[in-house]
Amino acid sequence: MELAVLSLSFVLFLALGVPVAFAIGLSCLATFAVEGLPLATAMQMMVSGMNVFSFLAIPFFIFSGELMLHGGIADKILDFARSMVGHMKGGLGLANVMASTLFGGVSGSPIADTSAMGGVMIPIMKREGYSADYAVNVTTHASLTGALMPTSHNMIIYAFAAQAAAGTIDGHVIRGVSIGDLMFAGLVPVFWIMVCMLIAAYWQAVRNGFPKRADGSSMLERFPGWKAVLTTFIAAIPGLMVIVVILGCVMGGVTTATEAAAIAVAYSLFLTAVIYRTMSKDKLIKSLKKASKTTGVILLLIGVSNMLRWQMAYLEIPDAIEAALLHATQTPWLMLLYINIIQIFLGIFLDMAAHILITTPLFLPLAMQMGVGPVQFGMMLLLNCALGLVHPPVGTVQFVGCAIGDISIGEATKTAWPYYLAIWIAINLVTYVPAFSTWLPSIITGHPVF
Repeated sequence: MELAVLSLSFVLFLALGVPVAFAIGLSCLATFAVEGLPLATAMQMMVSGMNVFSFLAIPFFIFSGELMLHGGIADKILDFARSMVGHMKGGLGLANVMASTLFGGVSGSPIADTSAMGGVMIPIMKREGYSADYAVNVTTHASLTGALMPTSHNMIIYAFAAQAAAGTIDGHVIRGVSIGDLMFAGLVPVFWIMVCMLIAAYWQAVRNGFPKRADGSSMLERFPGWKAVLTTFIAAIPGLMVIVVILGCVMGGVTTATEAAAIAVAYSLFLTAVIYRTMSKDKLIKSLKKASKTTGVILLLIGVSNMLRWQMAYLEIPDAIEAALLHATQTPWLMLLYINIIQIFLGIFLDMAAHILITTPLFLPLAMQMGVGPVQFGMMLLLNCALGLVHPPVGTVQFVGCAIGDISIGEATKTAWPYYLAIWIAINLVTYVPAFSTWLPSIITGHPVF
């Protein structure tokens, strides 16, 4: 009865268009009422879920990304990428992929990346003879790398969720995961995704003859010369250095991830206000408003998700899911395939933070039984969540890109398959080749990472 109330009420609230955070909270409160448990317990679970010191890194990372977004850093990175590959066939598409990947490392947010790069590149690409669906797909899919970059607040959320799952399996002790290991674990998959996106963007440009003038003839830019490349690279270096600052502070043992995030904010303020002098009072206020709103939404999700996690443990839902999947198969590669398929399906409907918080306790213990460590699983989860951001019918990142490109999600989806394929290949490499995500952090830290 209680399980039926929890699941059916949650689905009903989502169908009615209730925001995910409120849908989770209301369905949990309804279940508490049916069980006859005091509602004060639900509130305690919610508050304790948010009252975690490491979560201070979340608003800092978000604020740093907003400062970079509104402080003109995207323009510097775009100029560098365009000088490198803008002269090639489909040059603006290739420049878009490179710039979106690099800015994803600065902002740590696929949505912010799409807003920044899409707002600049999509109108330019359409004007220069590229189709709207091509411009949108290149932008939105390349921006997904932001979810795996060191500045991604979703890594902090996953680290907390993995810690909350500690001790859930007999014989497979989960002691949490190092945020520093996660930061380095995403770099190789990000590079792979960028290369695959470049190949897909170039292939589609050649296949469709992009860019095209109104009369159908092709047009190409000229290579500006290595001097221009060097000049734009030097201009972009200060913005890209935020990644180095964060990784250096955390892995060098100088600061914790939370303190490194605070340093990133100070660095971003100094860079945009003093070095580039692009930060105005209005832009600063806008950045503060956006960061505050996003932080509030994420913390609310964390709170209600902790309430839901407690409720699922009380109803023994993780054990039931584990038993059902183990009954279906005990072959590791097939089990991991099932987990990935379920994760992609859930990613279509759930916000990324909610997805991480809800599914980590469900699938991390099971993945560890299949020989997958928490760092490797974290990369699997983040990639699956990222794919959900561009997959209809929800696809929040794709929605932003389509709004900028003034086309429907259906139109963009028709030609998006090469980019879906690139992400799917990356998911499978992370899933079935552990070294793909664990080799780099193992080399840098000097100890085995799983």
